[in-house]
Amino acid sequence: MFDYHVHSDFSADCETSMEKSIEKAIEMGLKEICFTDHIDYDYPDPTITFDLDLPKYNRKMEQLKEKYSNKITIKKGVEVGVQPYLLPKYEELMNTDWFDFVICSMHTTDKKDLHSGEFFNDKSIDEAYGAYYKELLYCVQNYRKYNILGHIDLVKRYTKGKAEGNFHEIISQIFKEIIPAGKGIELNTSGVRYGLDSGMPSVDILKLYKEMGGEILTLGSDSHKESTIAFQFKDSLALLQQIGFRYITTFEKGEPTFHVINKLK
Repeated sequence: MFDYHVHSDFSADCETSMEKSIEKAIEMGLKEICFTDHIDYDYPDPTITFDLDLPKYNRKMEQLKEKYSNKITIKKGVEVGVQPYLLPKYEELMNTDWFDFVICSMHTTDKKDLHSGEFFNDKSIDEAYGAYYKELLYCVQNYRKYNILGHIDLVKRYTKGKAEGNFHEIISQIFKEIIPAGKGIELNTSGVRYGLDSGMPSVDILKLYKEMGGEILTLGSDSHKESTIAFQFKDSLALLQQIGFRYITTFEKGEPTFHVINKLK
């Protein structure tokens, strides 16, 4: 199996070394691990800065690839936190460095971070969902230098209740942008760890993606400690196969490789 959403102490919200996560992945029999440390420009919480020391990151990647070359494949990824006004800055980033794999995530809406709860203060749950998906739609309409959308329904993780609507109409618009462009989504299994009743996205959104012809799909634990590497992957693979997905995708220098799910179980 392959864990394609893993953080290390290169991310400001993580204290786990790459070595610890790699050793755990080897112990679990994973074939591949992709580190996707955070770059969130202009993150609105002043107590944390999501920059990434890319020269140091690149050196560490090369060292670890050599050290573990006969045990596991290590890929260089990144998770970028988009906001509409920052898209040119991410374009510039992608023109100055390369990655095997890029996750496009939105952790901030209306210039307010979702985590603190401030974004939700003056809105109903449905209004918050609507604003989140509207900004995400704008971003995918105007930015292309990524491989998959991360935890596409992340907004639900921070609400204290459920929305009345399912927002399939605007999510369909997002899928109409990304599927023809050769972009995909992930199944982020961390949702269950955070008290949700499913990973992200939920089953109805996974089914919608499949119905609309989506095939590019990665599986990621969003791990910030080694104990959660490949969290709930076997159950997730079974779910994906039940929905009708045939493949899990990995990437090398931005190019996808498709792996038959039935052979991974």
